[in-house]
Amino acid sequence: MNNLPQPSDLLPHRAPFLFVDQLTEIVPGVSASGTWKLTGDEFFFAGHFPGRPTLPGVLMCEAIAQVGAAAVLADERFAGKLPLFGGLDKARFRRQVVPGDELTLEVELGRMSARAGKGSGKALLDGEVACQCELLFVLVDA
Repeated sequence: MNNLPQPSDLLPHRAPFLFVDQLTEIVPGVSASGTWKLTGDEFFFAGHFPGRPTLPGVLMCEAIAQVGAAAVLADERFAGKLPLFGGLDKARFRRQVVPGDELTLEVELGRMSARAGKGSGKALLDGEVACQCELLFVLVDA
């Protein structure tokens, strides 16, 4: 795609729970990538952890899932659908992410049906894996 949509053009998520700033590549129904810049003003840093703000690992998984949802929702076959988390497997957290960091989020979709699908994704920090996981999702009517 030459003119990539904004995340909010595809995703139903909104602040403060939209964790993708920009989509950098989309192959509808196949893969997507995007970025998320952590400013330090995000709501979760105040309590996780005071004096040593750290991105919660589960929110990296959510950001990866949002990029995966963009790949699904960019596919015309899934018009009028909403991908919801069905499960999360093999999540691994390999790097601490702190205010000022920018994550590159990458997702490859796997098996897809009209009702569910799988994908695998990772969040990269300076080219190194900060988080990786397998996503399971169900598709419901939007």
